[in-house]
Amino acid sequence: MKQGDDEAAIRALEDRFAAAVNAGDVNAIIENYIQDKSLVVFDLVPRKEYHGADTYREDWVDFYTHYKGLPKFSIINLNVTVEGNLAFSYSFAHITGTDAQGHAVDRTVRVTVGYRKINGNWLKVLEHISMPVDLKTGKAEFNTKP
Repeated sequence: MKQGDDEAAIRALEDRFAAAVNAGDVNAIIENYIQDKSLVVFDLVPRKEYHGADTYREDWVDFYTHYKGLPKFSIINLNVTVEGNLAFSYSFAHITGTDAQGHAVDRTVRVTVGYRKINGNWLKVLEHISMPVDLKTGKAEFNTKP
């Protein structure tokens, strides 16, 4: 597979991931990740650090309990770099919806992902989600847009 084909495959993976998030389909979300204990995810919410697909699956199940209905999720400015059987991407994820208390949610986070090509298929093996922090206040900047 040529590098352009690999990049297209990773973009397709991220499209499937976004569609699964929008559908509230946790099984389809987790299919995009390596299915063993080698997966590492640094997330915004407590527990904050996840090792293994089973543990991270629990985070996604919990994610949906914080919303009334399904939130809307989109990936913005996806940049992909491929080198052999390894790749990485960086982008922004935009989430809107209504939280469980009835308040509007409009949040943009930064996302960095590491991928490995295993048996011809690209999978997420490392993910890091973050928000900018105002160093004066020590508080996250929830409304920063790309």
